[in-house]
Amino acid sequence: MTEFVRFAVTNNIGFITLDRPKALNSLSLDMIRTITATLLAWRSDEGVRTVLIHGSSERAFCAGGDIRFFHDAGRSTPQGGSALLEDFFTEEYALNHLIHHYPKPYIALMDGIVMGGGMGVAQGGASNRLRIVTERTKMAMPEVNIGLFPDVGGSYFLSRAPGQLGAYLGVSGEVVGAADALYADLADVYVPSAQLPALVAMLQTTQAPDVRAAVRAFAAEFTEQADPARSMLAQERAAIDRHFAHDAVTAIAASLATDASDFAQKTLETMKKRSPLMMCATLAQVRRGATMSVAECLRMERTMVRRCFEQGEVLEGIRSVVIDKDNAPKWSPATWAEVTADMIERFFEPAWPAHAHPLRELA
Repeated sequence: MTEFVRFAVTNNIGFITLDRPKALNSLSLDMIRTITATLLAWRSDEGVRTVLIHGSSERAFCAGGDIRFFHDAGRSTPQGGSALLEDFFTEEYALNHLIHHYPKPYIALMDGIVMGGGMGVAQGGASNRLRIVTERTKMAMPEVNIGLFPDVGGSYFLSRAPGQLGAYLGVSGEVVGAADALYADLADVYVPSAQLPALVAMLQTTQAPDVRAAVRAFAAEFTEQADPARSMLAQERAAIDRHFAHDAVTAIAASLATDASDFAQKTLETMKKRSPLMMCATLAQVRRGATMSVAECLRMERTMVRRCFEQGEVLEGIRSVVIDKDNAPKWSPATWAEVTADMIERFFEPAWPAHAHPLRELA
């Protein structure tokens, strides 16, 4: 147990509780290290057969990384670098990789806000995972709103969402709910928040050999309450696939501008508030991630985040949202049309020789 992370083992289930409610359970470096150490210890512990991670507050599972720390650390040295900042992203991405390849069933209870770094600790473990959403779930990869990009493996899981949903979610940074998450294959089952105490009680007593199957059986009666077929993403799927099939943000915007629907016009207005540069970098990232492994995606993102802090867009974005709170970022460049191919490519240029990459050992 540490100040912001609690853990316990009950009925052979390892419970990890994110407990930083005043900061919406945003991740600090210490929290990342605690979660990593716990998962490494439980990996070979025969007394732990399944892991469940959840938040202590109904408001949030995890709202992401500690962006105020990003701002303070990024401003502390020239070109936005500091040892703690470097450690944060290296160790966070290593944790994302550990979760993705974790050998035991891994259940994420995504009640409340789940964004950014919260998605990173929830979306891993392709073969062993189970992701639960509730009616309180507010899911997003909103990094373009602060001059960053959807990291923590976003290039992997967004690029594998159906059709162009991943490009839409990454480039727009829009927030979606439970049914949308299920439709986009970013969640597996729905449980009403009122039933969470009963779910936890069941987990603490079940003798089922596969805890995930027990959770699915528990959730089965609530399926119709969050029908993916009636989600916003399902209703707008044709438009999303049409507009976001383009490989340039300028082309996406032009396509949206020809569509008079409320959805298209709302999306266009939202995009006008985001960082033009980071929307363009995000689209390129998602396209590249579609053919890459998890390790390759995380190595790419580690390079990208280094370039982000060198460029400085993220510091301006965070300033506008959480420091001065004027919500008036001075993006550079200011428009999509001013973003050049060289500016985009800079985010993907190696920051280290391959043998010295901080995530070189990820397999």
